[in-house]
Amino acid sequence: MTSFRYERFASDGAARLGRLHTAHGAIDTPAFMPVGTAATVKAMQPESVAATGAQIVLGNTYHLMLRPGAERIDRLGGLHRFMNWSGPILTDSGGFQVMSLAKLRKLDENGVTFQSHHDGSSHHLSPERSMEIQRLLGSDITMAFDECTPFPATPAQAAESMRLSMRWAVRSKTAFVERPGHGLFGIVQGGIYPDLRAESAQALIEIGFDGYAVGGLAVGEGQEAMFATLDATVPLLPEDRPRYLMGVGRPSDIIGAVLRGIDMFDCVMPTRSGRTAQAFTRRGTVNLRNARHQDDPRPLEEGCGCPACRSYSRAYLHHLIRSEEILGPMLLTWHNIQAYQDLMRDLRAAIGEGRVAAFAAEAAAREALGDIPPL
Repeated sequence: MTSFRYERFASDGAARLGRLHTAHGAIDTPAFMPVGTAATVKAMQPESVAATGAQIVLGNTYHLMLRPGAERIDRLGGLHRFMNWSGPILTDSGGFQVMSLAKLRKLDENGVTFQSHHDGSSHHLSPERSMEIQRLLGSDITMAFDECTPFPATPAQAAESMRLSMRWAVRSKTAFVERPGHGLFGIVQGGIYPDLRAESAQALIEIGFDGYAVGGLAVGEGQEAMFATLDATVPLLPEDRPRYLMGVGRPSDIIGAVLRGIDMFDCVMPTRSGRTAQAFTRRGTVNLRNARHQDDPRPLEEGCGCPACRSYSRAYLHHLIRSEEILGPMLLTWHNIQAYQDLMRDLRAAIGEGRVAAFAAEAAAREALGDIPPL
């Protein structure tokens, strides 16, 4: 059986080129994980997601425990078979969604009792139950149960939240069932306060995890504060374990985080933007709803290999969006996931060739140009 392990091939400054081995295959890092909240990457077939170069997807414990239910997915052969995805799957712990989506939640030392946002039914989620759900799903990477510290938070609020998450991290580690090729990640919390981040990182290292995530960012603090928090946090994490920045983000966020030593990312942005007429290109974001595209026969992005760019014009994509045809969001979602995977491929190449700083500067300069001029 495959052991769960991370190997690093090269470094360029703090940026790392590596590979993470799991029960369902290897992940080349830095990596971006498309979000498959409810056992599907919205508007995409699994084989289409794989065709972009994505090697791992993310599933959501909160949504799947409510519908269709973790026990049902287990009876049906696990999440990989259920959603027809043969590669690795990471599942988040459910904590963030409980805080952001659930009705009438009650938080205490034991966990969270909440009402489903679907039907108001009552549920309880604890570190032990989160570990059980993720085991039933068959996650290759399980996330420790934590409370995502809100922003803004005072130092006292951030400290109380972080220390609760660290106590829950101990319980998550105890409840996690070791299996070959399956790993458990701890989550560093502490808001934007370096001393709390350091305390959290040290606590997690003492517990011992297969990987370390940085949580509680991309919640409104802004890029400058996020990068400052990473500068203070990432150097404290073990070099022989993967590092995951949760819920991030825009291409410039990802590039900046890779420069600071982050290996893994996820974000709903490429899929959500694809459903709202927004396309990510090397020259920034393009709004296909704008009338400037209605007579434009050019591809969305020259040189992109996705179906939207390979086979259709901007004019046609604009038409689909304005006509509210479902093919529009499908094509733009595919393009956005492809754009993110192309970015990660280019970052891996740049790190391997020792030119990641130059790549970052070139990417920023190109994005600053804005979209190609209209005809």
